Amino acid sequence: MQKENSFLGLTNPDSRSSDFILTLALVLIAFMLLGNIPVLLASYKLGVYSIEGLTAHMDLNLLFTFILFPFVVGILTLIGCNKYLQKMSFKSMFTARERFDWKRFWFSFLIWGGLLGVFFVLSLVLGAPIEFQPNWSAFIVLTIVSFTLLPLQTTFEELFFRSFLFKAFGKTFNKGWLTVLFTGVLFGLMHGANPEVEKIGNILLVFYILNGVFLGLIVLMDEGLELSMGYHAINNIYAALIVTNDWQAFHTDALFIDKSPPAFGLENILTLVLIQPLLLVVFSKKYGWKNWKGKLFAKLNTDTKK
Repeated sequence: MQKENSFLGLTNPDSRSSDFILTLALVLIAFMLLGNIPVLLASYKLGVYSIEGLTAHMDLNLLFTFILFPFVVGILTLIGCNKYLQKMSFKSMFTARERFDWKRFWFSFLIWGGLLGVFFVLSLVLGAPIEFQPNWSAFIVLTIVSFTLLPLQTTFEELFFRSFLFKAFGKTFNKGWLTVLFTGVLFGLMHGANPEVEKIGNILLVFYILNGVFLGLIVLMDEGLELSMGYHAINNIYAALIVTNDWQAFHTDALFIDKSPPAFGLENILTLVLIQPLLLVVFSKKYGWKNWKGKLFAKLNTDTKK
């Protein structure tokens, strides 16, 4: 039987704060500097220094690959630091179970993917200005990129926020709810530079923060990243492959383009106040989550090494 908050407890009791700081520094350097070298070189060559400018002058699939490259460098750096600085097993980054539970991943992937499909159909029925824009040769390449690099992007974010920082904050604050809150806020603020936040306003930043809190609750209660990874992966794959627009972070050769002006829409509100609470209930019933009070408010056991 698993200990309460055992995922948060998967830390090396011999690790020092200097190991955490060095890991954080190396990951940020890899992500922000080394990972952005392709975009910087493209910007220098073309003489444009914004994503909007690059979108107008580059193949969208190549630009999309360049945008995702920092996450590839980041995840490799984080895995290396986990092994050589934190001295933890690869499995401990992902789950407190004996092995990674792919059934959990695919259940979350499919259930959120299905709901996104429902939102899409409702948008069409309600007359949203969504246009079919097939560019099949580009779409095939986009599909390959989306199912290879995009999961690395979302997995890096899950590992960084809801594994590395999750455990560090758990060890520091010794409370589950504070860990969920702080990582959720940081996750939301990371998206603050996205162009859609500038277009729609800070309400979208609140949306990202609450999404981070939702994913943090899943990880805390389920003792692993499987459900959050599945949810996050299909969310971004859908945004890249199915419906795009000309003002979000991912501007791609998706099958459809939404011509609606930037707005905090009904689907965003329903996601926060209805869908995500219902998903918490579904996951809780299916996976037998118990003792919410203990997980959120009890002191953590952080002296476990696996």
